[in-house]
Amino acid sequence: MSASRRSGTTDELGPGEPEPEPERDVPDDSGGSDLLAALLDGMDAALCAFDADGVVTHWNREAERILGWTAAEAVGRHGFAGWAVREADADEVEGRLLSAMHAPGRQVHEFALLTKDGGRVLVRTQSAAVRGPDGKPAGVYCAFSEVHAQIDLERSIALSEALFEDAAWGVVLVDADLRPAVVNAHAARALGIGRTSALGRPLGELLALGVEDLESALTHVLAEGAPPAPAEMWVSVRTAEGEQRRCWRSGFLRLASPLAEEPVPLGVGWLFQDVTEAKQSEQEAAMLRFRANQLHRAARAAAECEDPTEAATVHLDFALAGFADHAVVDRVVGGARGDGDVGPVRLVRIAATPAGTPGPSLLTGAAGLPVRYEDGHPALQCVERAGSVRADAGSVPPDRARAWALDRQWPGDAVHALCAVLRSRGRTLGVVTFLRGSGRNRFERPDATYAEDVAVRIATALDLAGLLRER
Repeated sequence: MSASRRSGTTDELGPGEPEPEPERDVPDDSGGSDLLAALLDGMDAALCAFDADGVVTHWNREAERILGWTAAEAVGRHGFAGWAVREADADEVEGRLLSAMHAPGRQVHEFALLTKDGGRVLVRTQSAAVRGPDGKPAGVYCAFSEVHAQIDLERSIALSEALFEDAAWGVVLVDADLRPAVVNAHAARALGIGRTSALGRPLGELLALGVEDLESALTHVLAEGAPPAPAEMWVSVRTAEGEQRRCWRSGFLRLASPLAEEPVPLGVGWLFQDVTEAKQSEQEAAMLRFRANQLHRAARAAAECEDPTEAATVHLDFALAGFADHAVVDRVVGGARGDGDVGPVRLVRIAATPAGTPGPSLLTGAAGLPVRYEDGHPALQCVERAGSVRADAGSVPPDRARAWALDRQWPGDAVHALCAVLRSRGRTLGVVTFLRGSGRNRFERPDATYAEDVAVRIATALDLAGLLRER
């Protein structure tokens, strides 16, 4: 309806006269231009654009930062010749850039540009055609950055890919809730689980022991940052063969977002390497040094004893340090037992450590009464075989473990036993029994070797004491 009709006048349109359209507000394009300028200036990459004739039409702040030329100085210039590129290189550079108008996709080039102060900057460019409404090339845009910055980015990406694919140590990204977000192949094998099945699960479902220490370390890193040195953490991993105790040398890195104004923790990068074998070798070497030193000190102290029986208890006391909680020495009734002797074995206890508070071994058995060992007792087996015997209470309740020890005439807190035969001059003199409580591991083969070394020294001292009594 025309304006005259709306106002009530009587003039009418002719039959062939079109009705004029009502006036509409034309949007101001300044808002779109401001938005475009803000987007261009907010880009992390430098950007410039050329029209079909090679005239610079856009120039953002990152381009100004890299080259020093302002947008007012750059926009409107024809190409880069004489100001952003050397005259000798201008034709080649412009040809490579403008060729993107007639090529599909993006083109990547590297060349040197000139800064406003006369320096040269090696840049890597990505250029692509800008097409008009009719689909024909209307110009070209070029995004560029300094080559070293691009190389740093590519190196960072390549490093991340290598860590999560080919690294010889475990890499786990843990989120702020202490749940794995990314797990590399090595870490998945160490945890005994698939890479995808470990994601998002609590650490307590991945490890049997050591979870508390690991979560404490991760929480500390989130709050305080990376520790100054790697940490060695003992954990137990669930496997098809059962739980395995492993030592992982771990390093931690706090991950923060580079896009936030203030550091916002995204999680923790946890890198670890299995050093179980090396750690066990170190512990064994340290243990061997300590035990050798104890044997040396015991020999020197025993050499100052006038009574050989006292020297035997000196060897026993030095052997206990770091090795066992209790020890008893039993002597064969009659002095010694030959290899061809037959008949039941009877033993007299001649020395024992205090059953209560720690202290030096005490000499006992002055009355010569045999110990009430039942048949099959580990000490009797040791004498009969002339070899070491190990015994354990097993996984039983504390009351049953105490009954097990008392039935064998040992202190009530003993759960692990190791009997070593006392041999001297081809005869069996008795047996020394080392005992451990529930807080220690069971005796292993290296422990038996050490006990046998101590037994040789005790047997020599007891044999000497017997010879002196005979004289």
